[in-house]
Amino acid sequence: MENISRRNFGKTVLGGTFAMAGSALIPGWARAQSGLKELVIAEPLHGIGYLPMYVSAANGYFAQEKIAIKILTIESGSGHTNAVLTKQAFAFIGGPEHNAFAKAKGAELRAVVNVVNRGNVYLVAQKGASPKNRDFAGYIKGKRIATGLYSGTPNSITRYLVGMWGLDIKKDVQLMEVTSAASLAAMKTKNADVAVVSEPLLTRGIREGIWDEPFYNVPKELGDYAYSTLNIRKESIDTEPAVVAGFVKAIVKGLKFTQENPRQAAEIAKKEFPTMALEDLQATIDRAFADSLWSPDGKISQAAWTTGSKVVRNADLLKSDVAYAEIIDTRFV
Repeated sequence: MENISRRNFGKTVLGGTFAMAGSALIPGWARAQSGLKELVIAEPLHGIGYLPMYVSAANGYFAQEKIAIKILTIESGSGHTNAVLTKQAFAFIGGPEHNAFAKAKGAELRAVVNVVNRGNVYLVAQKGASPKNRDFAGYIKGKRIATGLYSGTPNSITRYLVGMWGLDIKKDVQLMEVTSAASLAAMKTKNADVAVVSEPLLTRGIREGIWDEPFYNVPKELGDYAYSTLNIRKESIDTEPAVVAGFVKAIVKGLKFTQENPRQAAEIAKKEFPTMALEDLQATIDRAFADSLWSPDGKISQAAWTTGSKVVRNADLLKSDVAYAEIIDTRFV
């Protein structure tokens, strides 16, 4: 795996692994004595979109279920999925379309709980160059678009939108498939005309005067969308159902806490993103609530997968229809 960084829920200190449980660090020997099950969650980027998951860790909800977690950031298009397929991680957070991609190759993955129930990306243009109307086809044609890496959900949405607007992804636009940081750099140096971004990068670009407010709000435009679910091997469900149940329960607690206690959730976000300006952090969280970004209960609706499936099918990333029940299992929610 490449570009991997350990998050603060799984720190290595003086040769021993520590896991976050509430506000206390639990050393490996104590974890073993208390019978905590160690699980790794792979994420494709570290962003506020995943705040409810960080809340679950910070508030000790995993520890309450006898689980100690590590969160690994893997910035590559399918690296987080591969980490689960190769058993280097228990779960990855990302769209359930990755489960469909894996199924096409003979692997069995299942989405077990929802976190982000909207397409968490926004289209921005160079400062002062946003379209004046909703003729997005006319505006986007010929543009250089910085988006996420191939097979990642932001990339899929980009391809879907270009096709929805009646354009050819290969002929009518120039797609730049890069990491989030590279997207910001491309816009800053004017090597891209449009970027497909999420928070906290979105607010950062606005604050720095690189782009204006989004000209296309995907969360509002596309509605319910299983954008970031937690996905595991079906084998885990079959062999460790109690662990899966505890894992899902901890996530649902984090979702509910975030919805019911936005101020306290913001305090956790401050600790998780200590270098982010407070005004940017607050603007990011405000946007998430305004756009109904987070699932309130962890459920994954049929409609949410219908939208997600339509995106990857129309973007020609998924070659055949995959049924809801083949990649989603909500029995634990």
